Amino acid sequence: RSNPYQGSLLQDSVRRYLQLPADQTVLILHAKVAQKSYGNEKRFFCPPPCVYLSGPGWKLKQEQIKARGLGEAGFRVCGYMGLDSMGSSLMETQKLNFEEQPDAKGFSCAKALYISDTDKRKHFRLVLKLFFSNGQEIGTFHSKLIKVISKPSQKKQSLKNTDLCISSGSKVSLFNRLRSQTVSTRYLSVEGGAFIASARQWAAFTLHLADERCARSEFPLREGYIRYGSVVQLVCTATGVTLPPLVVRKVMKQYAMLDVDEPISQLHKCAFQFQGSDHMYLCLSTDKVIQFQASPCPKEANRELLNDGSCWTIISTETVEYTFSESLACVREPVSPVPLIAALQLTGGGDVAMLEVQGEYFHAHLKVWFGDVEAETMYRSPKSLVCVVPDVSAFGSDWRWLRYPITVPLLLIRDDGLIYSSSFTFTYTPEQSCIPGQQVLSDIPQDSDKLLDSIHQEFTRTNFHLFMQT
Repeated sequence: RSNPYQGSLLQDSVRRYLQLPADQTVLILHAKVAQKSYGNEKRFFCPPPCVYLSGPGWKLKQEQIKARGLGEAGFRVCGYMGLDSMGSSLMETQKLNFEEQPDAKGFSCAKALYISDTDKRKHFRLVLKLFFSNGQEIGTFHSKLIKVISKPSQKKQSLKNTDLCISSGSKVSLFNRLRSQTVSTRYLSVEGGAFIASARQWAAFTLHLADERCARSEFPLREGYIRYGSVVQLVCTATGVTLPPLVVRKVMKQYAMLDVDEPISQLHKCAFQFQGSDHMYLCLSTDKVIQFQASPCPKEANRELLNDGSCWTIISTETVEYTFSESLACVREPVSPVPLIAALQLTGGGDVAMLEVQGEYFHAHLKVWFGDVEAETMYRSPKSLVCVVPDVSAFGSDWRWLRYPITVPLLLIRDDGLIYSSSFTFTYTPEQSCIPGQQVLSDIPQDSDKLLDSIHQEFTRTNFHLFMQT
């Protein structure tokens, strides 16, 4: 950095941030596919795209705006969401008003978004623009890619074309619509640790494929695509609350088909039978989730009669999360584009180890920081940054006495001081063969600088490890 004084101030700010992070997180939940509208009919996206605002940084930022005497209405967060088509106006977007939930998160959803048949794209993204109510722009945030389909596939799905199939470990949403009426739509959700059917909010569930030959308590997970007849488990991604093992059944005209084993496709109607139960199915009753006992068909042993509440529509979902902190910076520009780190690649060794940071939305005004130590950073492309790994001695004079690994968080910091945190860390690991097994500090002679220097060279040569926190 050209200005050492400015660099020292920023380092102090980063240290304060690491002690008490004041992050602001924007979480966008949306379906992976969208059904196209035809003519005047508007098929609103289902489930509707949702936005959650979380983190202590939102309240801190609002207090800063309030302190400027802008009044109570100046610091409310509002926004617009629409499709990423060129030249879109506010008429083609939906206004979002955020309400505070019991867990202090801000929540809003766009219930009236749709894609017209005049739009010939096969994929698109949602665009979220956030503002404070005093007019100050927060930033622009994009969803992940959404595939456009004309209608749910009625054909038997083939694993040769897996575009619409649902794989084990992916996230899904389940909703129920009585008599095909939009106003009656209920989404499977979790509230207070219990499963509920909500008309307003929906939860994303990780759908795991299980080995049905094993005991229920073991529940080993398997890879592959979900088929009808598979034993699965639904795990809420937000709370970790799970349902007992379930058998997925295909639904045709109010009947559960017991002999179908084809792959499940997007927006298919399905039912979830509790494994080992006597015809019991996952069912909703108004806002409650209950068990429903299906009636066997006397004439057709491969069918069971269901009620409306036991028929669910399944769809894959995506989540994208943007985290930043402007609590310690005088930020005049929007926080976007917010960089997203996807992977790390370490190369080199000896005196210089290089780390490639891979992801999205990178730009030339970003620096990689290892904890409170800035790394020499080179911008390669919007998907790649390369930096020199700082020597371990940069983390303090006590580096010589370390007998255990050091793990530091990886941050991206914009040149105006805006901090983008990540779930990635970097670990320096000492070479075990160079560390005396029982030696303590008092045992090290005063003239041991040469020995310590050699240990340090081995310490920093290639002993770096990377991992992502879960």
